[in-house]
Amino acid sequence: MSIEELSQQITDTVDVYNPATGELVGRVTVQTPDEVDMVVQELRTHQPAWEALGPKARASWLRKLRNWLLDNEAHLVDEIRAETGKPRTEAVLEVMFVCDAINYYASRAHKYLADERVRPHGLLTASKKLLKIYRPYPVVGIVTPWNFPLLIPGVDAVPALLAGAAVIIKPSEVTPLSTVALVRGWQEIGGPPVFAHVTGRGATGAAVVDAVDMVQFTGSTKTGRAIAARAGERLIPCSVELGGKDPAIVLADADLERAANGITWGGLVNSGQACISVERVYVEAPVYDQFVSLVTKQVELLRHDTNGEEANSADVGALATGEQVKIVVDHVDSAIALGAKTLTGGAPSKTGTFFEPTILVDVDHSMVCMREETFGPTIPIMKVTDVDEAIRLANDSDFGLSATVWTKNRRKGLAIARRLEVGAVNINDAYANLFCFGLPFGGWKGSGLGARLGGAQGIRKFCRQKGITVPRVPTMKDEILWYPYTDRRGTTAAKVLRLLTARGSRRLSPDHRSSRQQPE
Repeated sequence: MSIEELSQQITDTVDVYNPATGELVGRVTVQTPDEVDMVVQELRTHQPAWEALGPKARASWLRKLRNWLLDNEAHLVDEIRAETGKPRTEAVLEVMFVCDAINYYASRAHKYLADERVRPHGLLTASKKLLKIYRPYPVVGIVTPWNFPLLIPGVDAVPALLAGAAVIIKPSEVTPLSTVALVRGWQEIGGPPVFAHVTGRGATGAAVVDAVDMVQFTGSTKTGRAIAARAGERLIPCSVELGGKDPAIVLADADLERAANGITWGGLVNSGQACISVERVYVEAPVYDQFVSLVTKQVELLRHDTNGEEANSADVGALATGEQVKIVVDHVDSAIALGAKTLTGGAPSKTGTFFEPTILVDVDHSMVCMREETFGPTIPIMKVTDVDEAIRLANDSDFGLSATVWTKNRRKGLAIARRLEVGAVNINDAYANLFCFGLPFGGWKGSGLGARLGGAQGIRKFCRQKGITVPRVPTMKDEILWYPYTDRRGTTAAKVLRLLTARGSRRLSPDHRSSRQQPE
């Protein structure tokens, strides 16, 4: 093989490595924009027949996919762990989450997509039957990140397919293998050819955005802005779920043991690589020391495994990339340079892309660890004087994805939740909203546009809405507002319209003027 041929081969593939061990675990092809366009065009040819099946028939195919996921759970878990380095328990969660999404939407799709009867709002439309119907965008493009390589593409593809759309997924080049397996599962159950994937780097994802009819993106704010801008240029809808800097507020009356346990898990699950990870904690002064002590003890007990052979040998896994390790190191080191202290952890491990679970104290909002998304296993904790200060600091962020509030007083917790500038709040819990498919999952401010899930909206977002009017009574040859305009028709039309829209008999006449309008 010549040097030129070898160079071309390297350019056209992406190697996938286990971040915990550095082992090569797979290789995928880099697909060109022309190849992406061919895949999308093929999906377009099959989408009408898929839509014509109806939601109940489509649901039966999704249930077959659920069964395939359950039958192949062990292999999928190994695949997820191989490309992410996460603990087995967290990999299992990804598979089950997609299955749960299928159960939820497959049983409700027919109801959520049914024609809606709309009541006329007045006499002007009383002679019409009003309908709202839902038609899918023909091809939906889903561009996904590396932190949940099966969960995120799965939970987005399920409602899109049930809506009647064809779906193309472009996974992160860091973790493409789980998406490849998911689409392979669809093929193995004999599913209609309306579900595909393409692999590659940024250019491949950009080609997806240029080819599809609607885009669902999850990932960085920078890329999300670029995708939203391109979607705007093409006048296609997009939904972008971006980063977070999710706060936790711990009140003096909280169950501190539960708060410490919940925030430890909420901050470190998936090694902190989740948009809704607890990334900053505000604790009322009277319980600050006790809370910090409890969290530190919890974190010190966590197992940080580097070989992962045993089923549950680790609590905290590796970070996905070396670049992510560098970000975490920078956030921790810069905080220490400004006066923060680590109570546990604070450094990368010597092997793989592990970073020690880290507690930071004596932090403030001048530090990058309190303002920018870390996406790593760190928990910065800040003392506050009262609830108002905690809320002010929690809202002092460019992000607004989710938050947690810890208090025994549920009424107080709800009042605080209403004041927080985020898309979701969990009271005395972490991540709970993610499992509530009836609630919207989306961010405010720099955390995104639109939302996933949210009951009916979670499937209707992949549809175009259409309004239809149907006469209730026999129609005439023309209408009073139609041509030709004449003085008589115009006068009659004006009187009829005023009669239909005026509120109060004093305004039935066009010559009506209130006493305040009459000249002296």
